[in-house]
Amino acid sequence: MKCSNVFLWLIGYSFAVKEINENPSILSNISLGFYILNSYFSARMTYKASLSLLSKQQRFVPNFCCDDDQNKLIAFIGGSISEISVNMAIISAMHKTPQVSSWSRDTTKVMHHLDQGSYQYMGAVQLLQHFRWTWVGLLAVADDKGDQFLQTMVPMLSQNGICYAFILRIPKCNYVDELIELLIQQRKNYEIVVDRKVSVFFVYGEPPSFQVLRMLLFLAPFLSLPPLGKVWIVTSHWDFESLSIQKIWDIQTFHGSISFSVHSNQPLGFQKFIKGVRPSWAKGDGFIQDFWEQAFSCSLKSNEEEERENKICTGKEKMENIPGVLFEMDMTGHSYNVYNAVYAVAHALHAMYMHSFKYRTMEEGRKLAVQNIQPWGLFGDEGIHFDKEIVHFDGNGEMVASFDVTNWMMFPNGSVMRVKVGRLEPQAPPGKELTIHDDQIALPVSICNDNCYPGYSRKKKEGERFCCYDCARCPEGKISHQKDMDTCVNCPEDQYPNKDQTECIPRVPNYLTYKESLGIILAILIISFSLITILILGTFRKHNETPIVKANNQTLTYTLLISLLLCFLCSLLFIGQPGMVTCLLRQTIFGIVFSVALSSVLAKTITVVLAFMATKPGSRMRKWIGKGLANSIVLSCSSIQVGICTVWLFVSPPFPDVDMQSLDGEIILECNEGSATMFYCVLGYMGFLAIVSFIVAFLARKLPDSFNEAKFITFSMLVFGTVWLSFVPTYLSTKGKYMVAVEIFSILSSSAGLLGCIFFPKCYIIVLRPELNSRDQLIKGRK
Repeated sequence: MKCSNVFLWLIGYSFAVKEINENPSILSNISLGFYILNSYFSARMTYKASLSLLSKQQRFVPNFCCDDDQNKLIAFIGGSISEISVNMAIISAMHKTPQVSSWSRDTTKVMHHLDQGSYQYMGAVQLLQHFRWTWVGLLAVADDKGDQFLQTMVPMLSQNGICYAFILRIPKCNYVDELIELLIQQRKNYEIVVDRKVSVFFVYGEPPSFQVLRMLLFLAPFLSLPPLGKVWIVTSHWDFESLSIQKIWDIQTFHGSISFSVHSNQPLGFQKFIKGVRPSWAKGDGFIQDFWEQAFSCSLKSNEEEERENKICTGKEKMENIPGVLFEMDMTGHSYNVYNAVYAVAHALHAMYMHSFKYRTMEEGRKLAVQNIQPWGLFGDEGIHFDKEIVHFDGNGEMVASFDVTNWMMFPNGSVMRVKVGRLEPQAPPGKELTIHDDQIALPVSICNDNCYPGYSRKKKEGERFCCYDCARCPEGKISHQKDMDTCVNCPEDQYPNKDQTECIPRVPNYLTYKESLGIILAILIISFSLITILILGTFRKHNETPIVKANNQTLTYTLLISLLLCFLCSLLFIGQPGMVTCLLRQTIFGIVFSVALSSVLAKTITVVLAFMATKPGSRMRKWIGKGLANSIVLSCSSIQVGICTVWLFVSPPFPDVDMQSLDGEIILECNEGSATMFYCVLGYMGFLAIVSFIVAFLARKLPDSFNEAKFITFSMLVFGTVWLSFVPTYLSTKGKYMVAVEIFSILSSSAGLLGCIFFPKCYIIVLRPELNSRDQLIKGRK
């Protein structure tokens, strides 16, 4: 064993025994004592030391311990590494003597005090996830324990999205010839470790392995190998204290290491106890003498030869001046384990005495009989409780302990500082076992490749582990808002990706409104055309007795003007946010009103043709001339459109709808036509009326008449047909408010075409050329 470690554990033993012996509430009138023997990390020496404790003192007679009732062996406390605990367990089990192991949980019939490796592995995985370290190296001691560690850890890493870049095995023994041979063999691996993008190592091993690793790292510079500069994550097995021969070695390779240390408190009076330690502290204690000489580089021997070769120890050297790599003044987790182990034995022994005292006592000052206590009854199946740390051992002898996450600071002057940066609580709710304070740790990056930043997703590299990947831009319409997302995701329907595809932005409503320039312009045009129509209607009404107004059925003229006025005004239904009422009225009102207008034009055209046919001698057409025919044409033709619209409203009426897909970044608020077939039937019927009107007007265009409306109707139907033929492809190729604007423009254009072609020439004569508005001119034109 290292003298520094042995002395640290010895301090923990001694302080615990001193407290217990001075505490009247525990084992009153009984003094605890202890023996410490070295195992030298050897099975043979472990067996010998264990048997020595079962023999009479000063004589090695296995299985015999005579006349030594006052120094009765009650329990083993030992096992600096798991193998020692296993070897001790063989002897302790044979003699039914319980063993409280301060480290191991892997033996049978042993009162385990600590390890709980699975909890530490879980904590390490959570630590890697917390810092997003997904590309790590694994180092494990080359023995069965290392194999078990890898069998447990490798699947656990994979299940939590972490990859290992390599696995290195640390030799178990520290023979120099083996180390040199191993270093030569592992030179290529060392170079790979340096070149890889691995900044974090997770290491499993026990104190001898650490010394081997230190030896390897110490020899590396002599082979021109660069320093590693990695972050080491280690379990509670590890011990960073150095051998005395290593105290001048640079330990900064391990600067920034993170370890899971057994949670430890600082017992009251412990610092004062350490400062009072001296070489003459205990008779027969060889550990303290060896430690003192190694720590202070002096000799306790006083002969002349030693005085010439070495510095003589005064015995008054101060413990607080020892470098941190050799000795720490605070009680470490390992020392605290030993401290609690002593208390576990003391409380168990006290509980047994109290139980025995109820049934059997002896005189002699009412002292309890030590010889009546048998070691195998020390720990019952129910476990024990004691309140130094409120530690509980369950029926399996397992202790549930918490761990401190410790960040190690190694300084060039050899001092060591532990910084507690978190806590691992195995009994905490799932997912909350690990608590980390990020602001106290300098974080490196340990990933296989650079992160895929928002806007990109991970793309698997063929032949590589899943932690190694390329970055691919998100497809159009998708985003990634976090680093290293496996796939890009779609935004909610009411949102859309921003330009960088890193976040979703709320969509802007899209509909034609009076607040925008396009809506304002169209509204002005609608109002203007409506006012012009009203003005024309007023003009005709004022001059209703003139020949030009009477010439072609006044009722049809007023019906046409009123229907055109309503056509202009119904365009207002298309502006503003679509609602249920406006969607129902938009197309149906427009279709019916426009059909009335076209029916009136058709009636006018037919009336003109019949009027000239009736002037011929012997013509039978005179009986058809009159208001009855015109009104019948208007009513019948309009009724058909009314019927189509009625069927439309009953079968599949228009309704308010939203379109999330057609325009990026916008929600189109629109009126869904319900049945596209019925919509195009309405348009088709209007087209049919326009075609019939055009044909009839075209055939009557050359009839003699000073006020021949057939010519004007022909031109108006040409305008109407041109507008609506261009409407269909334009309407289908636009989206959102522009689609609505196209329909409004088509309604205004076709209505204005009818208004202009049919009524502007008449208004010109009525207002500007009244001399032409006479019966003589009308009769003259027919000759």
